[in-house]
Amino acid sequence: MITTMRELLQSKNTCVLATCAENVPHCSLMAYAVGDDAGEILMATHTGTKKFRNISENATVSLLVDARENAPRSQAWALTVEGECAWTKTGDRGDRARARLLAAHPHLEAFLSHQDAVILTVRIASFLLLRGLTDATYCRVEP
Repeated sequence: MITTMRELLQSKNTCVLATCAENVPHCSLMAYAVGDDAGEILMATHTGTKKFRNISENATVSLLVDARENAPRSQAWALTVEGECAWTKTGDRGDRARARLLAAHPHLEAFLSHQDAVILTVRIASFLLLRGLTDATYCRVEP
């Protein structure tokens, strides 16, 4: 089942990122790319955003990947991903992540060129796949 979850993650490129600080949740629509081993999700933000402040305070995040367009609503799939988020601005890891994001989302060039841009990397800890209204499968990802 984890293969199906990873394939769904790789077949999409937008998600809702949920962060939380001081017990106040915050959601953001995000473009993403999947890391080489499908164990990481790459995104970008600027340092002046609420999501960045939240992640700096609390690195645990959740993402929702929506696959409703593939089926009637009663049979729709949605994938929830939980993980720890870190950020980087420069260096080999940041440069590779930036290149991967730009390959998937060329329209982010100006956004990523901004002086406050950082790359967010979510190391996946678990998946929850909902198929239809009640068929849910949870998988923990070992580091």
